[in-house]
Amino acid sequence: MSEIIWYGHSAFKISTPQASVIIDPFFSQDCGHSAESAGHADLVLVTHDHADHVGDAVALCRRTGAMLGAIVGTADKLAAAGIPDGQILNGIGFNMGGTLEHKGVAVTMTPAFHSSDSGSPAGYIVRMPDGLVVYHAGDTCVFSGMELWGRLYTIDVALLPVGGVFTMDAAQAALACKLLGCKAVIPMHWGTFPVLEQNTAAFKAALAKLRLSCVCVDMRPGESAHFG
Repeated sequence: MSEIIWYGHSAFKISTPQASVIIDPFFSQDCGHSAESAGHADLVLVTHDHADHVGDAVALCRRTGAMLGAIVGTADKLAAAGIPDGQILNGIGFNMGGTLEHKGVAVTMTPAFHSSDSGSPAGYIVRMPDGLVVYHAGDTCVFSGMELWGRLYTIDVALLPVGGVFTMDAAQAALACKLLGCKAVIPMHWGTFPVLEQNTAAFKAALAKLRLSCVCVDMRPGESAHFG
């Protein structure tokens, strides 16, 4: 049984008794958590180097001893910011389509269409030790290649941005669910800033319009859900 906690924006913790993974550790003010209270992490994944995604990655890795997973270039940038070289997966990071394993967690890097000052933006397919498969899209628009990831992996939970402006909007995210064939979706990257969509109503309406079997798990910052 895996637990997924949403810390707001694009920050999540995926935990099993064997391992825990934190993705994009930017803790929103209303989530009730911080880098200190988030507990142990074996692995920290960063999708790209924008401040609202890197967040407390350096502090978290230094406090917990977690390994950092990031694309080549961004991994170098975070090492220069204070993450010890010995805590970078593969020493220098990895790249699109590559898979690395740590503590029974297999992580495959996927493309994302966005911007980044170092490396390239990415998403991740995370396969937990209990068999749960989670896709974190990162900051991206919808793209046809999502269908290929859905063919390669049986995606149990997709973590998809729905807020628009800097990422895909509600309609695109609903289509992404169709392409991925995911069993459940947790909407993210909404409500953090005034320019973003302030709730998930439009996304849930778009998802319902497509009549998919995908279940929307609508969470508030700091809430958790169990899967498996």
